[in-house]
Amino acid sequence: MMLSPRALLRSPAQVSIFGFLTIISIGTALLMTPAASTLGHLSFVDALFMAVSASCVTGLEVVNTGKALSTFGQLVILALIQTGGLGIMTLSTLFLLLGGRRPSLAGRMLIQDTYTRSGERSVSDIIRDVVQFTLIIEGMGALLIFLRFFPGRTVGEALYVSVFHAISAFCNAGFSLFSDSLVAYREDWALNLTVCFLIVSGGIGFLVLSELKRNFSFNRRSWSRLSLHSKLVLSTTAILLIFSSLSITLMEWHNTLAPLSFPGRFLAGFFQATSARTAGFNTLPINEMANETLFVLIVLMFIGASPGSCGGGIKTSSFASLFLLGLSRLRGQERPQIFHRSISAKSIGKAISVVLISMIVVVLANMVILMIELGETPHPLSRGKFLELLFEVVSAFGTVGLSAGVTAGLSMAGKLILSAVMFVGRLGPLVIAMAVSRETAPRYYYAEEEIMNG
Repeated sequence: MMLSPRALLRSPAQVSIFGFLTIISIGTALLMTPAASTLGHLSFVDALFMAVSASCVTGLEVVNTGKALSTFGQLVILALIQTGGLGIMTLSTLFLLLGGRRPSLAGRMLIQDTYTRSGERSVSDIIRDVVQFTLIIEGMGALLIFLRFFPGRTVGEALYVSVFHAISAFCNAGFSLFSDSLVAYREDWALNLTVCFLIVSGGIGFLVLSELKRNFSFNRRSWSRLSLHSKLVLSTTAILLIFSSLSITLMEWHNTLAPLSFPGRFLAGFFQATSARTAGFNTLPINEMANETLFVLIVLMFIGASPGSCGGGIKTSSFASLFLLGLSRLRGQERPQIFHRSISAKSIGKAISVVLISMIVVVLANMVILMIELGETPHPLSRGKFLELLFEVVSAFGTVGLSAGVTAGLSMAGKLILSAVMFVGRLGPLVIAMAVSRETAPRYYYAEEEIMNG
């Protein structure tokens, strides 16, 4: 018996998956047209990969966006980035509200679950904040980037480049119109700091932005009025940025940072640390970095952005929750505590589930892609490939877009595997699991028994 569309889309998770599959299909079809490419037309796999990468705001490329795609193809990529960054249901609900119609229950639940902690705000208020933040921050970023790019370009060219990079940065996509990303501007303080501001703004989540707008003032009480979620996200983001900036700068001081001036080295280290967590822009050649630096970037990409944002990964709140859980156990505390609050058992359980499922996804995807790309090649003949392929897989899962330089050379099967990883990473492994799981909970539990741990 055939299931009706209503039955197939009975949950917010299924609605979200269906929405992304729809936009990816449309993007693939448009990118396959001759008008989208400067090289004739893209193959189905390449067009699919680029559509998935753009709609999942990843930034991995199998063809160069600035050279291989025409202006029409670049605009398709830009539209996919903006749609994927804000979310399918967010935009569709906005159009329904503008048309005076009421969004579906599944759509309202999905938006409230994505952008609020407990659905305490109305959908119209959420949508208004999301659209306002997006337009204002992207507009400010485009203006600042325009002032940097306008000298030497026409107004139209500078405006186009500025808007493209502002949207790509705020949505944490990492797509660039320049073949070397932003390497040519690695010591440009104004451009680098503007892009970093856009990346962080798009990566901390709309809930945090909304709370900052409502509660921020230049006094001590502003911090106390923020929720535990916002405090945890902001503090974790700051700690990760400081730690990773110093680590990358020290490890690359005599390597990729060597040609730069003394202050330029710190700027490049900070930019790469900011971009590595979610965005995918680079001002340093990733494929020339030391192994320890690549490992730090892998950790940052796996952690990713924050909940309710444009980025992927396991999210800063999940990472912080598990870190605090381990710390509390060492201190003999039963519950993880911070900022005079205890993190709920439900939040800890969800964080554990997210991290475990994410690790399984990355491990399985890396094993499959190793078998596809290397097969039975002996280790002495494939040195370095393991780290490079792991880097690409984690970059795809975290929807980051940084590449060690092997994505374009992957086989057709390898590109399809990375496309699937990007899709799972953007939606989140728990969303995929919820969409395919049964809705009925078990009515009984088996007797408990202790096991040995440690």
